[in-house]
Amino acid sequence: MTLMTRVPAELSARVPAEQRGPGRGRDDVRLLVSRGTEVAHRAFRELPGLLRAGDVLVVNTSTTLAAAVDGRLGPEPGGVPVVVHFSTRGDDGRWAVELREPDGAGTTRPRAGGPAGAVVRLPGGSRLVLDEPLAAGAARLWWARPDADVPGLLSGYGRPIRYGYTERDQSLAAYQTVFALPSPDGSGSAEMPSAGRPFTARLVAELVSRGVQFAPVVLHTGVASAEAHEPPYPERFEVPTATAWLVNAARAGGGRVVAVGTTAVRALESAVEEGVVRAAAGWTDLVVTPGRGVRVVDGLLTGLHEPEASHLLMLEAVAGRPALRRAYAAAVGGRYLWHEFGDVHLLLPEEGPHRAHC
Repeated sequence: MTLMTRVPAELSARVPAEQRGPGRGRDDVRLLVSRGTEVAHRAFRELPGLLRAGDVLVVNTSTTLAAAVDGRLGPEPGGVPVVVHFSTRGDDGRWAVELREPDGAGTTRPRAGGPAGAVVRLPGGSRLVLDEPLAAGAARLWWARPDADVPGLLSGYGRPIRYGYTERDQSLAAYQTVFALPSPDGSGSAEMPSAGRPFTARLVAELVSRGVQFAPVVLHTGVASAEAHEPPYPERFEVPTATAWLVNAARAGGGRVVAVGTTAVRALESAVEEGVVRAAAGWTDLVVTPGRGVRVVDGLLTGLHEPEASHLLMLEAVAGRPALRRAYAAAVGGRYLWHEFGDVHLLLPEEGPHRAHC
C-alpha cells in the first residue's frame, strides 16, 4: 500500500525529542489522532484525555539490545570490515544475523548476504560462522553459529542499531522504553519497540489514575528491513495469563483495546482463539493484513511508517485505507517527524457504540 511517493528527508527525526531543545522530554512529540477519516493534531501529553476508564493499553516489555557489533569477514590477518546486526536467537543456539557494510559516516549500508561457511571475526576473539539463509530467498538475514555467549558479547562490545537518517550514535538508554524489562536469558529486541518510547512514568501514572489499564506482552523484534521493506519474519512472543484476562474483561465491559506498537498487535493477535485471547508463548509468524483483519485490537498507537513498509498493511487492517490516506497526507502537510525518535499516530475507532466482537 503506497500512501505517498516518499518521505521528505527533512521529516526524519534525527535525534530523540529530549535533545531538541532545553527542558524537553521524551513526551515532547506530536500526536496525530485518527478516528475514521477524521484527523486531529494533538500533543502526546494529551493522550490521557483521549482514552477513557476501562480502556486497556497493550504494551511490549521487550528490552532493546545493543545489537550492532563490528567484525571482519574473512581469514586473518585482514578481512573485510562488516557490522553484524544480531536479530533473533533460534531454538538451536544459532542467531539470525544481518551483515552490513560500514559507510564511513558512522552508519551502514546493505550488502549481499552470505556466503555459507564464511567466518566473521568479532571483538574479544570470538567468531561467527554463517550457515544458511533464514528462509528460502531471504538474502538479507542468515542463520549463524557464534562460539560466544551473544548477550555477553553485546553487553561488552555492542551498540544500538543505527540507520543513516539519525544524526549520531545514542546511548542504549535512549532506545529503552519505560516498559522495558530485562529477560532472564538475556533475550531482547534488536530494534526498539519505538511506539512506547514517548511514555514517561508520570504519563503512565496519569493514565492509571484515570482508569486506563496496562497489559504487558513480549515480542522480541528482529532487525527491520530498513531498505527492502520485507514482511516480518517469525519472532518470539509471550502473552501472559493476566494480560489475556485483562483484555477479555475489557472487551466484555465495553472498553477499548489499544495496542502500543505493531509488535503489540502481532503478539496479542497471535494469542486469539475463537475471538478470545489465551495465554500463549513461542514463535509467531502472523502477518496482519486487511484480508486477515484484527480480532481483538480496537485501536493502535504507532509511529509513522515509510511508504513501502509492510506495517502499513497492519494499520490498514485496524483503521482502513481511507483513514490511512487521510492521516498520512495530514502528517506530511503538518510536518510530522518520522522514524523511531519521531512523532506518533493514534488510530481509534469512530465514536459510537463499541464495535461488535468477533
